[in-house]
This record gives sequence, structure tokens and C-alpha cells, in this order.
Amino acid sequence: MPSALDCRGLEKRYGPTIALAGVDLKVEEGELVGLLGPNGAGKSTLVKIACGLVRASGGAATVQDAPAGSREARRRIGYLAELFRFPGWYSADELLELHQRLSGSTGGATERDELLDLVELTDARTRRVEQMSKGMQQRLGLAQALVGAPPLLLLDEPTSALDPVGRRTVRTLLEELRSRGTSVLLNSHLLSEVELVCDRVAILLHGRLVAEGSPSELARARGVEVETEEGTHVFEGASREDAPRLVAELVAAGRRVYGVRVLTSTLEDTYLEAVGGETS
Repeated sequence: MPSALDCRGLEKRYGPTIALAGVDLKVEEGELVGLLGPNGAGKSTLVKIACGLVRASGGAATVQDAPAGSREARRRIGYLAELFRFPGWYSADELLELHQRLSGSTGGATERDELLDLVELTDARTRRVEQMSKGMQQRLGLAQALVGAPPLLLLDEPTSALDPVGRRTVRTLLEELRSRGTSVLLNSHLLSEVELVCDRVAILLHGRLVAEGSPSELARARGVEVETEEGTHVFEGASREDAPRLVAELVAAGRRVYGVRVLTSTLEDTYLEAVGGETS
């Protein structure tokens, strides 16, 4: 199967400003990839190129082997922009029906019912957009991105307006979509959300990919913490594989071991190290 999204040597220049400087990034079928980086790193530019809203200056991007921006590629994408706006006089059901017509979806009322249920807005199907909270509008935006069951979702800060319950709802939704084989590129500033739900993380800085891997791959060992009757001691530089040996040595030396914890860096640690002093 071709990659859901394949960016090769992607470049974008705005006059003397370099937004992307040769980025290679893939999103495979059923994979959820988190895109991280401070403001101006090139995240939104990459997403807009994938959508066909911006033309690359160099390199290429394809959606299931179709050139980004082509009609074939656009049909395979669901997109939720960070600063989206829906007509306030539309109800949730009317808005989804509009997007069905725009996308050519033949799912009808059945599809709309399923999408509203998926984002927990069934009881708000007749409510006007202008009467919805920001969180409800955000979830409705996710529903419209799913119209027509696109194989690739491009989501720009989809949890920015949500409370903790709403963010958990979106996480559950993303996990459900992944189980169905839907691919997702998630652009977010919420590192904790990305760490919880993403299979892989890509960190951009000044238009370049500076780190990539699964959250566990990006985490590094920071030592092993052992609690004995004499207190807690950290063996710096030790890894998970060293823990059994350390415990055996302490027991052999007559110590009572009450607890062992392997210390690793978090995604936040890795992110801050990768971007240095850059702010979001």
C-alpha cells in the first residue's frame, strides 16, 4: 500500500524566508503522527501543501501516490484548520449535509447520524452553530473532516478549544479512527496529548526535521532510582537492563530494597532539547 502521505525533500520559500528546507516525512496507513514545533517552524506550511492550499517551491508531496493538490489527492483528505469558521445560522445536521454535497459523499442521513454520534453531538443535531460552545464547534469540525470517510486526516490543533473531557473524547475518536485504518497527521502544541495518542512524532524547527520517532524511541534513560532502608538513591546513566543487577548487588550487600523505578526523559524533555530556546 502507498503511504497515506509522503513528503520528499519538501521546500517552501516566501521570498528570502525559508518555511521548509527539504523535509522528508511519511504517514503510513492507519498511523497517527504528531507534528510538533514552535511557531514559524513550518508545521502549517507542510499541512497546507499536503492539502493543496500552498504550492511547494521544491520537492514533492503525494497522498496515496496522487500529487498533493490534485483532485484525486483532495478527495482522499479530510482537513480541519486551526481557525475555521462555519456559518452560524446552520444547524449541525445542515452543515454536514453541505459538506456532503461539496465532497460528493453519498452517505446521506446515515453518515450524518454516525458522524454526530462519533463526536458526541447527536443531541445537538438541530442546534445552530452560533448557539454552540467552542468545544462543540471543534467537535463538529472534526465531524465535517470525516465526511466521505477520507483515508487521511490533517488536523491543525483539534483540541485547542476543548476542556479535559473534550480532549479525552477526541483522543478516543482518534484511536477509533486508527483502528479503522484511517491515517492522521496531527499538528498540536499539546505535547501531553501527542505523547498519549500518537504512534510517531516529528519535530520541526526552522523548516527542518530535527527529531523523529515513536514517543518511546525519543525518550532516553536518565537512570535508575532505588529505594532502600537508607533512603532513595539514583544511579545516573543506568538503564532498564541495569536494574536487576543493581538490585541484586544491593541485596547481596545486605540492603532492603523497597522500590525500583527506571527514569526516562519525557517527550517534553526531548522537544525542549530539540528546539532549544525557541518559543511556541
